[in-house]
Amino acid sequence: MFEAQYEEWLKAQFASSSSERKRRLEEERHAEDLFLKNVWWPAVGQFEHLHGEYEASDYKDGQRFLDYAYIREPYKLCIEIDGYGPHCRDADRRQFADSLMRQNHLILDGWIVIRFSYDDVKSKPRQCQQFIQQLFGKLYSLKPDTDLTLEQKEILRYMKLLRKPATPKDISLLLDVSTKYARKLLIEMVEQRHLQPAKVTDHRVRAYRLHIITSISN
Repeated sequence: MFEAQYEEWLKAQFASSSSERKRRLEEERHAEDLFLKNVWWPAVGQFEHLHGEYEASDYKDGQRFLDYAYIREPYKLCIEIDGYGPHCRDADRRQFADSLMRQNHLILDGWIVIRFSYDDVKSKPRQCQQFIQQLFGKLYSLKPDTDLTLEQKEILRYMKLLRKPATPKDISLLLDVSTKYARKLLIEMVEQRHLQPAKVTDHRVRAYRLHIITSISN
């Protein structure tokens, strides 16, 4: 599931890129790709609103490229993955000061700046995932459930109590409906961003869990 979605996302990034951004995306981005696989995908489960090597205005009237930008109203998030060598050990005083001033100006321009060390992305991915989840829970409010049917509201209530993925069979037993109809309700709730796939085998979703924003906000 991750690999297929990642390839689709990357194609879309290339299609909307300037030549310099495309060149950067084509370079080896080991730390950045590891962040997507270890942290972003397990925490968020999708790539919507996420942009790699995003081009932003520089405080010196030039351009700089952010490792990732997550742009979803009303916020702009800059996400940087920092290796110890290029960002600390190998930086001289001028580079160090310039890096801090660049970050300050991003904040002035309305960006929320988030930094992860490569070591944490590699060795402590769950800690990084939890930070992303907590941040999203703080920034983005829960979508109102007024678009849900009574059956879907019951599914939502059940899954908040269950606190683990549910299968269409679980929901069919809960509502006393066919498994096919239960799956239809669950798919609609994914489209409404109340749920997201939790287990996928043979390109078929076998279980669903609360969408990250729904689960955190309740």
